[in-house]
Formats: sequence, C-alpha cells, structure tokens
Amino acid sequence: MKAVVCKEHGLPEKLALVTDWPEPEMGDNDVLIDVHAAGLNFPDVLMIQGKYQTQPDMPFVPGGESAGVVSAVGDKVTRFKPGDKVVSMGGAGAFSERLVANEFGCFPMPEGLTFEQAAGVSITYFTSYYALKQRANIQPGETLLVLGAAGGVGVTAIELGKLMGAKVIAAASSAEKLALCKQLGADELINYSEESLKDRVKEMTGGRGVDVVYDPVGGDYAEPAVRSMAWKGRYLVIGFASGPIPSIPLNLALLKGCSLVGVFWGRFTGEEPEENLNNIHELWELFSAGKLNPVVTDVFPLEQYEDAFNCLIDRKARGKVILTTQ
Repeated sequence: MKAVVCKEHGLPEKLALVTDWPEPEMGDNDVLIDVHAAGLNFPDVLMIQGKYQTQPDMPFVPGGESAGVVSAVGDKVTRFKPGDKVVSMGGAGAFSERLVANEFGCFPMPEGLTFEQAAGVSITYFTSYYALKQRANIQPGETLLVLGAAGGVGVTAIELGKLMGAKVIAAASSAEKLALCKQLGADELINYSEESLKDRVKEMTGGRGVDVVYDPVGGDYAEPAVRSMAWKGRYLVIGFASGPIPSIPLNLALLKGCSLVGVFWGRFTGEEPEENLNNIHELWELFSAGKLNPVVTDVFPLEQYEDAFNCLIDRKARGKVILTTQ
C-alpha cells in the first residue's frame, strides 16, 4: 500500500513515499481503517528526527491521528463495525492508505465534521482541553495568553478558552495569523515579531498580568511570558515548536507566586484514563452542538508530504495541517 516512510532520522527530505509498504496486520481487538485524512503535529516533526520522547522502531510510518472508515474488525471488537466513520489516535502509522488500531484508540467521528476536520481534533483539542481544564483549572473571567495562537494547538486554546469564559489574548508572528485569531474570538492581539510581548501584556491588563499562559512555542518568548504573569498565575508548558528548550529563572516563580505546569496529554491518557475519556465525551458534545469548529487551512495530498511538514516546520501553518489519502 502507499505510505510515507521514515527509514533514517532527519528532516522531511529524508522521508520516502512508497507504494509497496506491507499491509498492517490486525489482531482480535483491532480495527482496520481506510484512512481518508491524517493530522500532522509537531511530535511528528520531532519523531522523524529521532528527538521525540518515544520513538518507533525503524523503519516506520509517521502520523499519530487520522480519520477514516472501518473496513474490517477483529473477532473480539464490540464497539465498531465495517462502514463506521472513526477518529483514530496512536503513536504512528497514520500517513498511509490503511491503518490498524486498537478499538479503544478509536472514537466515532463527530457529527458535522469533514474527514479533514476530524483528522485533526484528537491531539490538539485533547491537549488543550486537558491543559485548560485539569492543569490550569481556568475560571470564568480570568485572562489567558496564548502563544503561537494561530498554530494547530493555539487555535484550539482560543476556542476552548472563550467557551470556558476567559478573556483571551492571542500572540502570533504576523498580521495574517492574528486575523485568524480574531475570527476565532480572541479579545486582544499581539504581534510579537513587531512589538514587546511583556509591554503589550502589561498595557492590556493594566499592569496586573495574565492568569494563564498557554505556551506551545518555548524559545525566546518563554521568559517574557513568565514575567507577564499575575499573582498565582499558571504557566502551561505545552511544547517547544521554536526549537530551543528555554531556561527560566526560578526566582520568577517565587516572586510572582506562579506555577510552571507541565502538560503531557499522552501520559495523562495512561495515568488517568477515566478522566481522559470524560474529557473526550465532553468535547464530542461540544462538536455535536456546533460550539467547536476545527480550523483547517492547509491540506496536502499524501504525495506532497514534504510540503506539509515544511509548512509546520517553517511556522506557516494557520490552524491544522492535514494530509489526505483519498
């Protein structure tokens, strides 16, 4: 079958599109999915370079989330049948025509979403919901600063922050990206490529600072964001899309009485599976009610996988980057 394969670690040009990748083997508890669309995330970029915290054996097919149609089920599968539309999440394997997944790693596709939209909901929305609900315990009326606000996870943080009653300040690197953030409901905008993040936050909050920082970027913006926090603020460490892992002076946490809070949704699913399932059910209700509308502006056929990866690496993405196979 057709698949994007990582045979040696490196940047996207090291990947290969093959047409003879072996068909996946299905166990008793597995479902076979005809993949229609797959979401591309920053962990995929790290994984093909050998830099992610969990690495598949080489060679492997990257891609941790997808949407498609069940074509076959194992003998012990009870939750799905052939023809069901599903969202699947896992460590790798989605950048291919067909995928095998454990039935408990799949969920019915939310009503009203396209395959392209559904392929991108799991990692981004699940991460942001867990971050804002469990890790930040964000409250109505609090102020949320979202860095990298036009990226895949950033746009979900804006949407969910507004639904949770927060005032949202969106920070991004261009006017085009900030226009998208405004459409999603952001209350205030900061172009941190042209203006001081710390000074603008101080101005917008009357010197008080923000209650929650959502940071998937890291790098040079981390310390100014910490310095922009209010008393008892919560700084959510989502990831490091800019590359460098920042070093933050810990005296800032002391002076501001703030918390640096790690957000690792992948581990949360194993440590607290019931809470994770509850989150998913709540999110599915929001999708079904039309209160969440996944943003997909960058869609590439599987053959253009290199362009898709570079869209993410070069930080050109607005919303979710999707690969399609159908």
